[in-house]
Amino acid sequence: MTTVAVRARPVWRLYLELTKPKVVALIVFTAIVGTLLASPGWPPLDALVFGNLGIALASGSAATINHVLDQKIDEQMSRTRGRPLPTGGLGTAQALLFAAALGTGSMLILWFLVNPLTAVLTFASLIGYAVIYTVWLKRATSQNIVIGGAAGAAPPVLGWAAVTNSIEPQALLLFLIIFIWTPPHFWALAIARKDEYARAGIPMLPVTHGVPYTRLQVLLYTVLLVLVALLPYLTRMSGLIYLAAALVLNGRFLYYALQLKLTERDELPMKVFRFSISYLMWMFAALLVDHYLPTTQLPTPYPV
Repeated sequence: MTTVAVRARPVWRLYLELTKPKVVALIVFTAIVGTLLASPGWPPLDALVFGNLGIALASGSAATINHVLDQKIDEQMSRTRGRPLPTGGLGTAQALLFAAALGTGSMLILWFLVNPLTAVLTFASLIGYAVIYTVWLKRATSQNIVIGGAAGAAPPVLGWAAVTNSIEPQALLLFLIIFIWTPPHFWALAIARKDEYARAGIPMLPVTHGVPYTRLQVLLYTVLLVLVALLPYLTRMSGLIYLAAALVLNGRFLYYALQLKLTERDELPMKVFRFSISYLMWMFAALLVDHYLPTTQLPTPYPV
């Protein structure tokens, strides 16, 4: 996308792009699921509306800070060089003021209209992604996405805390699913964009350890994800609707990961990456459907 084309777009579109709306939409969706699962019926309206509004604003703030800190890298990558900052559509000062406004609004909403715990946890997630991951981890280690994935896995816990004002084991199960999902999701993209990351000097796993090793890690993490994804059912957090969806979705993910490991088709990494996004969305949707349409559990041979 040319600089002229970017500048020709409405200013509000450029600011919206700074928030990475597609990423934030998935984040907020998982947070909303956490909010709904935290209550046996319909959650309090203030927790549902203000809690997720605050989480959305914080996510947009973190994404905007990421744009600011990564603009030099973005200039070197074809996937990102059309963003508002590298093209000059918006300036750094404008982006920072926007991020500050979103972040401040988020904290005020969460602290005063939801509860301080949710505000503190959300702030920690914002700092974890926008600063610790972007400034340090992303440039320091090939395990950047594994360690930094904790920030991206937090939204269901935040949504849950908005209702209960506590951190509960079931919320941590949701956290664990996203945490284990993040490496195979992102490493598939990193394989496809290996040369760009290398030019930008970012030590993503395919750059530091090679593509074959990364393909193996995608497969191993996917196997672990298959096991972790069964925990909501095994702990009686969910029922047969979720179990059926989890078996189908995880079977498909495992199939793609095996194909990625065993073949070298150029289109596979992006195919795995795109499917992983649908996977997470449908897994959490299945949790939600199961919550409101409860089904019987198969008997377990051990006490839970």
